[in-house]
Amino acid sequence: QVQLQESGPVLVQPSQTLSLTCTVSGGSITTGYYYWSWIRQPPGKGRQWIGTIAYSGTDYYSPDLISRTSISRDTSRNQYTLQLSSVTPEDTAVYYCARAPITIAALDRLEDYDSWGQGTQVTVSS
Repeated sequence: QVQLQESGPVLVQPSQTLSLTCTVSGGSITTGYYYWSWIRQPPGKGRQWIGTIAYSGTDYYSPDLISRTSISRDTSRNQYTLQLSSVTPEDTAVYYCARAPITIAALDRLEDYDSWGQGTQVTVSS
């Protein structure tokens, strides 16, 4: 059974870069034909897809966030990392890492993700 765990700072200052890491256990991020994504949920709002790195290493981003987002991976540690630059208080949210099968119709179809981390609250504030 695959498990995902988010880690990173809980408080980020405005204009800085938010960096979160997802550590995956019970399965490799480079095999098995899966997409590995970052998703967030701002307070009082629905979940929002941020971006994805595929098992092949190809990355995909939400058009709304593409100018500020980068997702990379460390295959030796079976981890992938989100970097979101120039953050504002509107980036305050619970951030999740999650896995979707290669058969998913669209990466923002969150109901089709099959494994989720527990989520981590990140607050942007000075």
